[in-house]
Amino acid sequence: MDIKDKVYSMFIIGTDGGGYEKALFYPLGGLIFFTHDIQSKDQFKTLVNDIKKKATFPLFLSIDQEGGRVERTENIHNGKKYLSARFAYEKGMDFLRKQTEEIALELKSFGLNLNFAPCVDVNTNPKNPIIGERSFSDNPQEVINAQTIVIKEYRANGIIPCVKHYPGHGDADKDSHLSLPQIDLPLEEMEKFHIAPFKKAVEDGIEMIMAAHLHCTCFDSEIIPSSLSNNALSYLRNNLNYKGIIISDDMIMKGVSAYGDLEACVRGIKAGLNMFIYRNSTPETISVIEKIAALALDDEELRNCIENSYSLITNLKNKTLL
Repeated sequence: MDIKDKVYSMFIIGTDGGGYEKALFYPLGGLIFFTHDIQSKDQFKTLVNDIKKKATFPLFLSIDQEGGRVERTENIHNGKKYLSARFAYEKGMDFLRKQTEEIALELKSFGLNLNFAPCVDVNTNPKNPIIGERSFSDNPQEVINAQTIVIKEYRANGIIPCVKHYPGHGDADKDSHLSLPQIDLPLEEMEKFHIAPFKKAVEDGIEMIMAAHLHCTCFDSEIIPSSLSNNALSYLRNNLNYKGIIISDDMIMKGVSAYGDLEACVRGIKAGLNMFIYRNSTPETISVIEKIAALALDDEELRNCIENSYSLITNLKNKTLL
């Protein structure tokens, strides 16, 4: 593999823009699907199968399917919706287990293998505009109880789980799709409430963790998203001893837009990100991948980070997809 191949492996992109067709000639990380991709069961299965046939290498075929507000299959369920995390958990452990199994089996039937769930944020701010009922609870132990069940069910049914949004989006008062929220809590409080579910997930061998576009003052006095923060991501590696893949939240969100795509990705790679999500595959998105590869030819630090990420990605694909 040359360095460009390895950079392509770090990206999970969407279908909007059509650039994914070109990217499939490389060892692309994967695809992410949204509501507009899923118009009927047969149509979506055909789309996924067509992508698999064109792909040069195995792909992470992914989705955000939490239930409730974040559900991508609404066009094919005739009004039936999965319950959000909080409401599913409130109905009891058995209900949560059965709903998770149902989600996993449906995703598997479409040919998908990765779900960006569960959301393990502890919703300590009742006015949180983006998490709310996407969180199992405002109590970290309740979140841990629920996430353990959900992670187990996804694995049992052939779906890779990805916990989000590290280091915890639950105390935010802004939506990171629209701006960069600030979490102004001491590290001790972050550890006790918001990092605790991630710590448990790491102990349980979680395969993938999504980093949030949040500024956490306990990690950085400089205003920088945790997703691009060496301090925040090093804590995950060194303090929690996490060995798996760290993936960004969607890189087109306003919480990370101040840097521009290329700078944001280079900063993220050097800080410790292994993969990126782009909800589209426009020519601009594909260009970012190519520009990173070009920069890496003369940047040893960047190149070493890419090599390390490629190793983690390949190991997970070998373990789960092959």
